[in-house]
Amino acid sequence: MNKTDIERFTGLWKKYFNNAELPLTFYYTDEEGRADLVKPGSVNRCIIAALLKARKGNPMAFGVESIGCFGGKRYVGFATKIMPNFEYFLSCGIPGKLEGERYKKSPEMVKEIMAQQQPFKAPGRYIVFKRWDLLEESDTPLVAVFFAKPDVLAGLFTLASFDEAEPNGVISPFGSGCSSIVHHPLMQCESRRPKPVIGMFDISARPFVDKYELSFAVPMKKFESMVNNMDESFLITGSWAKIKKRIP
Repeated sequence: MNKTDIERFTGLWKKYFNNAELPLTFYYTDEEGRADLVKPGSVNRCIIAALLKARKGNPMAFGVESIGCFGGKRYVGFATKIMPNFEYFLSCGIPGKLEGERYKKSPEMVKEIMAQQQPFKAPGRYIVFKRWDLLEESDTPLVAVFFAKPDVLAGLFTLASFDEAEPNGVISPFGSGCSSIVHHPLMQCESRRPKPVIGMFDISARPFVDKYELSFAVPMKKFESMVNNMDESFLITGSWAKIKKRIP
């Protein structure tokens, strides 16, 4: 990642969003030592909980053994299989055997959803999460992930829509917390006009983020256009100045 680009966005973010949290980024690599490798069993089963450390400025690398959750392994590309009876787990459960999360009405509906969702193979042995300001020139981020409160989220949403006539230029597909920041944005990376993904609606993941936070994950191609538009967008208006005052 070009150092000039890193510093440019950091300055623009400070200019228009005050001290709001900088985004996390992630990329895949086969190289060891790019960040602290998360040891098996050393973090909460949910990868969203583990990422709090990276958000605070400690880069983290996850390998296949670092993630204890079946879904987490699948949605970062380290596994294609899902847990046994997943269609019951996500819906009504199996009496006396498996408690259901009841996120979907029926096992059949879950099967239909999973049939539409193609797993992908991680392009490297490790997925590395780094905060934007800690990126190095040798890093090649794929997605920028913001954990944002409503005012910041409104700014990001509007900035993403600035150069789009498409009314649905930002999407919010159903899925786990990790799928909303990794899987779905990566699928958008393959699109000619990639769309940011609003997420963190997963009830199971929400305890690991602030009660006023959602995620906004942006494929880098779209992120670059958003950055280039900042100085000519609504961010320079009095309307945004009123909101900016409320951002810590």
